[in-house]
Amino acid sequence: MILAKAAEADRFLANPPSTVRAAVIHGRDRSGVRERADGLAGRLVPDLADPFAVGVIGEGDSDDIGRLADELSALSLLGGARLVRVQLAERVGADRAAAEALKAHLDGRYNPEAFLLIEAGALAKDSALRRAAEASKIAACLPVYDDEPGDLTRLVRESLARDGVSLTSEALELFTARLPRERGVLRQEVERLVLYLGPGSGTVGDPELLSRHLGATAEASLSDAASDAAGGRVRPALEGLNRAAAEGEGGVAAVRVMGQHLARLRRIRTAVDNGAQAQGAAKAAGVFWKAEREVLRQHRAWTADALDRAQADTAAADRACKAAGAPDALLAERLYLGLAAQARRLGL
Repeated sequence: MILAKAAEADRFLANPPSTVRAAVIHGRDRSGVRERADGLAGRLVPDLADPFAVGVIGEGDSDDIGRLADELSALSLLGGARLVRVQLAERVGADRAAAEALKAHLDGRYNPEAFLLIEAGALAKDSALRRAAEASKIAACLPVYDDEPGDLTRLVRESLARDGVSLTSEALELFTARLPRERGVLRQEVERLVLYLGPGSGTVGDPELLSRHLGATAEASLSDAASDAAGGRVRPALEGLNRAAAEGEGGVAAVRVMGQHLARLRRIRTAVDNGAQAQGAAKAAGVFWKAEREVLRQHRAWTADALDRAQADTAAADRACKAAGAPDALLAERLYLGLAAQARRLGL
């Protein structure tokens, strides 16, 4: 069975049904895959360090069907649950071997008390392993997608709260806009922020305090690059993209941040068209006070029709960037150049 919806996947990971005997967790973000697999593994066996209860097969052995069979046939020393955890290599042989082992396990040919947990990169729709997991009622297939802005905001807020610190709404938006999508790196950035604010101090970070923590990173912000593009400033927009790329921010993140910027302009435009004051609409849309003047300048030029076209172009770029092997940096640059040219035509 496939658990593609976040709520379904979260329920399964928190309380895996006893009838399920295997799970395949896959996605481009291997840190995100590992994080979910760690959580599930901890609920399946009491001690992950117990070699008699847990068998781990690394990428180098993941296409060894004999090793897979041996681990799935083994019994826990004291009986009861056993976990076989496979870190799948990204090669065809590994996919086929894992699919074969999965089918045999689901057919009851190995230890019925064993749970097979497979961690993989993004699996294509024609993956033998993915098809086997999705087709079975006693196996779960959980795709790990890139975090949406709302997911990131919730993750950061909850992580900070556990350490007794927080950010204002403006600072939280500023911080999440600059975060990388890769879960492992993202958590490291949150940990760095916690140390800066002081664990357990109760500090509430505002944009000014956060900017001191971000330092030079603030100058390379994708938010600034998106604003430059929407304001018709081609050269600064490209320079911002290049700085962000040097800091590890890829094209997918650049497209996402542009989508957020256009969404703010859309909210302001809708509010003003319905009778609201522009400055109040900007505040309601979450515009950082230092950027308010520039955003309002852009709002006056970007009509509803122009925003329709820009948001459609951004959605198309987002889909293109997420395709396997896509040149996401070039696609993002093309989007920014196109929107900057459109802004110039609008008089910006």
